[in-house]
Amino acid sequence: MGIFTRVRDIISSNINAILDKAEDPEKLIRLMIREMEDTLVEIKAACAGAMATKKRIQRDLDGAQARVQEWAGKAQLAVNKGREDLAREALLEKRRYTERARALEKELAHGNSLVEQYQSDITQLEDKLSAVREKQRVLVQRHIHAERKKRAQQDIRRADTSDAFLRFESFQNRIEQMEAEADLVNFGRRPSLEEEFSRLEGDEELEKELQALKSSTRPTPGPSA
Repeated sequence: MGIFTRVRDIISSNINAILDKAEDPEKLIRLMIREMEDTLVEIKAACAGAMATKKRIQRDLDGAQARVQEWAGKAQLAVNKGREDLAREALLEKRRYTERARALEKELAHGNSLVEQYQSDITQLEDKLSAVREKQRVLVQRHIHAERKKRAQQDIRRADTSDAFLRFESFQNRIEQMEAEADLVNFGRRPSLEEEFSRLEGDEELEKELQALKSSTRPTPGPSA
């Protein structure tokens, strides 16, 4: 595949559509970046060569145009000196360099067009490469996030089924059993005789306090008329 064909294919490619169909998008995008970088190196080298060629053509054109002026001056000198034969020869040389200059002008125009095309392709290819690198960065971040999420889910599943979790549940069950047994220690036990009398004494004291409160709140009768 020629360099221009590769450049056209790369520039016109739909990166998102290609990646959507790929089995391994990260691997594919690495290959795409490598291909773009290699193509970019080639096209920059070709552009540099075209620019060097254009400079050489420009030098040759300047030289040919200078020779046109030089032979025109010699033809004029020969005419002034009455040497038509020399003037004719000088005009022939002038014509030859004029034709050479015209050919070089066409080459230069083609060289300019080629360099402009190379530069345009370089700009578009660099833009495409930047877009692909950004896409790679996003894919890498998504991959890292997915891996972390996967590991977290695996850790959660391992914790749910691990011996440590089972031992914790068993220990918790034992504590709850002990608490229940403690609550049942005094359940259904009849109070002793001393406890019964203590309760009666407590009830009597409570009744005395209640009567004292009632007496303090009873209204005092006023003086009789």
